Order: sequence, then structure tokens, then C-alpha cells
Amino acid sequence: MDVDAILLSNLAQWKVDPFVREDYKAAKPFLEESSFATLFPKYREKYLREVWSAVTQALDAQYLACTLDLVSGSMSVRTTRKTYDPYIILKGRDLLKLLARGVPVTQAVKILDDSVACDIIKIGTLVRNKERFVKRRQRIIGPDGSTLKAIELLTQCYVLVQGNTVSVMGPYKSLKEVRRIVLDCMKNIHPIYRIKELMIRRELAKDPKLATESWDRFLPTFRKRHLKTSEKTAKKNEKFDAKNEARAAAGLPAAGSSKPAKKVYTPFPPSQLPRKIDLQLESGEYFLKAHEKEAREAERRKQKQSETTAKRRAERAEAFVAPAEEAAPTIEQKRHRKRSAVDAEVDGEAEGNGEERSRKKKKKEKEREQ
Repeated sequence: MDVDAILLSNLAQWKVDPFVREDYKAAKPFLEESSFATLFPKYREKYLREVWSAVTQALDAQYLACTLDLVSGSMSVRTTRKTYDPYIILKGRDLLKLLARGVPVTQAVKILDDSVACDIIKIGTLVRNKERFVKRRQRIIGPDGSTLKAIELLTQCYVLVQGNTVSVMGPYKSLKEVRRIVLDCMKNIHPIYRIKELMIRRELAKDPKLATESWDRFLPTFRKRHLKTSEKTAKKNEKFDAKNEARAAAGLPAAGSSKPAKKVYTPFPPSQLPRKIDLQLESGEYFLKAHEKEAREAERRKQKQSETTAKRRAERAEAFVAPAEEAAPTIEQKRHRKRSAVDAEVDGEAEGNGEERSRKKKKKEKEREQ
């Protein structure tokens, strides 16, 4: 069980009464006037003009004065001589911030209660890529707002995703949970993981036996798939060492490193390449006159054009070159081949008869000896 849950369970034993005017015995006006002002976007001007009477009525109940400046596009709230709560001016400031961020007035006036707090989470600078930022911001809302609704039900908070900020209203502990979910989502951790953890914590809190025990064994642990560069290098080195050990056990030489060989470091920079003017000075072209340069350039282009024309002409002529043909043998060549084949057969038979005679002769000599 975390520290916040333990503290809240201990604080729940005492009832916190609301701060009313009768509790402030020495009810005297403040020595100085406190005021806060905030800007609002242009598209909120029409809505604020329609609901400003309701905002004024809610702040008058807390003895605060407010002003809507349409010229400069700002809203301001200030204390009056009847204001008795020193903290209510901060609540009025939060009310104006929520109105400027797109929260409807019926929801924003709830911030004036002592049990409700607000948090405006800035997410615009957490992701550089615009497309990636829009995708991750949409991930907080979910399909048809299902993810956002699940967060609101589990944390008992009001959450509004608007532009580069996320406005949250609810208890202090729940604001901490929502901030954690939003920041993790912008770091590419899906909100469903945190939602699942909150659901498990909600079920564990119902069991009084687990009030003093650690909940770590019940909570899921999610492995990060994206490794850092150092972690990837360490993992690669472990595989390489295991491979070398297996090769050594099999009596094979160790495998070489896959990294390219490092170049020899030399403190001297490479020699500077010659400029175009330097090349012209070496060839003498720099000292030629304008018409001489033009004539030389025209001759160079003409020579290059002739080379290209000859090359293309040779490529086109290749299609008209006849392939090499084999001539049919004449009658005399056929007769000569036939005679040579017959002579070879006769010579082979003569050699075979000679070998057979020698074998018979050796056989007769062995019989006589016996």
C-alpha cells in the first residue's frame, strides 16, 4: 500500500469542516487587494460573453469581483472589502484558467469547493514530432472517448483534453494519478496499463486484510520493449561472448568482430583539393582571351558530341550484324571421317586379337609345366 493511501486513511478519521465567515472572528477587510488575470483564446470570446453573468454570480457568492476585457482578451479576478477567505482568490484564479482552457462553466464553478482541486498538464513540448504528438494525445481519449471515460470513473476526476493542455478537476490524490497517466502516455506508454493497475488497486482496497501489506505481488509488471542504445550493445556483446564460448568448447577458433577496423588516426588534415582557378592556371586556360576560351569550349563540346554519336551509331549497328553460322561438311569431308572411323575399328580389333593370342600361349605353357 502506498504512502498516500495510508495518509488519506488516517486523515479520514477527522472531519474537516468548511471554512465559513462565522469562523473568522476578527472579520476585517484585507490590507491590500489581490488580483489575478489570464488570457483566453479568440474562439472562447463568444462563449465567455454568454456565460459571464453566471461566472459573476458564482464569484459574488465568495465576495470576489471579476472583469472580462474583450479588447485585450483577458479575464481578471480580485478581492473586495467583504472577502474573508484568504485562499478563495486562488480558487478564483483556477476558475478563470479552466474557463480559458475550454471547461464549461457548470463544471468550472465546482473548483470553488474546498474538496475540489485542479491541475492543468502541459503536453505541447513533450513530443517534438507533430504527427506523433497528435496520435499520443488521441490515445488519451481513446476510441469514442472510452479511455477518457475509464480514467474519469476510476479517478473520480473531470478530464478535458484541449490543444496542448489537459485540464483535470478532482481530489488531490486523483490529480496525481491522472498526471502520471497523461505523462506516461506522451512517453509512449499506453494508458490501458495504468488503468489496469488502478482497477487492481481499487479491488485490493476493499479487502481490510491487505491494508498493512505490500501490493507489489498483485500489481502487474510491464516490460519495456524499446531498449536504450547501451542496453542493445550489452545484449549484443552477451550473445557474441556466448557464441565464442560455444566455438571454443567445440574446438573451433573464435569468431571475429563484426565491427569494421578502425582507421589509423592522423593529426594532419587531408591535402586541400585544387581550385578551379588553380587547374586553369596549370593548363594555361586562365590566360586565354574570351573568344579563345569560347572556341576551345566549342571544340570540346563538338568532340564530345562526335564521340557520343559514334557510340550510339555502333549500338544501333549491332542489331544488323549477322550471327556466325556453321558451314555444312562436304562429301569429301564425310568420306574422310568415315575412313578414319573404319581404320580405328580395325586397329582396335587387331590389338584385341593379339592380346587374346598371347593369353592362349601363356595358358599352354603353364599346362606343359604341370
